[in-house]
Amino acid sequence: MQSVVVGEGAIGKISLLLSCTTNAFPRECISTVFDNCSSSFMVERKLVNTGLWDTAGEEAFDRLNPLFYPQTDVFLIFFSLVSPASFDIVHAKWYLEL
Repeated sequence: MQSVVVGEGAIGKISLLLSCTTNAFPRECISTVFDNCSSSFMVERKLVNTGLWDTAGEEAFDRLNPLFYPQTDVFLIFFSLVSPASFDIVHAKWYLEL
């Protein structure tokens, strides 16, 4: 299963993904353009393997993000609880794009 993570830059997408896949939260701020990791979890007693792709949230990379969308099974839209603007952009940009 392929999962793609979208959201504004610098809101902690890769930090949250890493904490879920490694059971440890990164101590330093991690800046990525595009990154991926994988995880396995149980769904109805079946092991599901997923590739998690973190897309770039910065506007300069907007045209590259759709390259990750074909064959995607799950989209995860992230925003920051301490940045109301990042939530507004979910509706203005990411929801419409996906």
